[in-house]
Amino acid sequence: MQIGIDLGATKIESVLLDNDGNELHRSRKNSPQNYKETIHSIADAVTFIEKKYKKKLNVGVCHPGSTNSDTGLIQNAYNSPWLNNMKFSEDISQSLNRRVMCENDANCFALSESFDGSAKNYRIVFGIILGSGCGGGLVINKKILVGPNFLAGEWGHIPLGLINEKNNIQEHISGKGLERIYLKKYKKKLTAEEIFLKSKDRSSVEYNFTKDFLENLGLSLSILINIIDPDAIVFGGGVSNSIESLDEVKKLTEKYLKSFNNLNKLNLKTVFLKPKYGDASGVRGAAILSRQNII
Repeated sequence: MQIGIDLGATKIESVLLDNDGNELHRSRKNSPQNYKETIHSIADAVTFIEKKYKKKLNVGVCHPGSTNSDTGLIQNAYNSPWLNNMKFSEDISQSLNRRVMCENDANCFALSESFDGSAKNYRIVFGIILGSGCGGGLVINKKILVGPNFLAGEWGHIPLGLINEKNNIQEHISGKGLERIYLKKYKKKLTAEEIFLKSKDRSSVEYNFTKDFLENLGLSLSILINIIDPDAIVFGGGVSNSIESLDEVKKLTEKYLKSFNNLNKLNLKTVFLKPKYGDASGVRGAAILSRQNII
């Protein structure tokens, strides 16, 4: 059995899986939004499960941001700033008196879906989190690839345009990016969810706005495929959930790949998938992480 913890900006979710991936326990509580209390809250969740099952267990935690390979400090946890510049992995391991496997939430999402989710039959799997930001995780042969700089999968930070422009993929296809562009274009403030709801009316400006979003998404995915060429891409996050047709996204991606590679024909073999476990993929991936090697 393994315990998985999903540390989010607003909630801490815990799950217990058996060795076959069956869920034995699940609970959720509010995130304290304070570093010291976050450590205590995770430790309490683990202790509760272990007392219930009378056994010390392996623990994996998924969290926002990444870990600096030189310092061990969390960086780029934009929605959980209290984690930044903290030795989270070291502190939670000390608190629980064991080695705790900690990893970026997008990596755990990708691991879960490649292990026993919608992409379980594929070798190279890229997991995309399109929410308020734009994250990603790369799994090869059911092992997370992080790289020496712990930056593998961070496709949202790939720059677009000229070198002196602050312009990257995340600025165009994330929830916050869409909200910013919409406000600038229409002088009206809407959430990404509201934009997609209004876009269901084909006569609305939001419909055309989301069409532009899909074009930008297809363009961004063509860059990703040119670099990694995965067997499967799994789409997670709130913005991904608003996409009605992944087939349309795939066609747009194929269009840009043909254009950039000067191809007359292309039968794109990469499959585009919805996640089997939805929002639960991250916490399940954290549990699986505790028994996985990282390459």
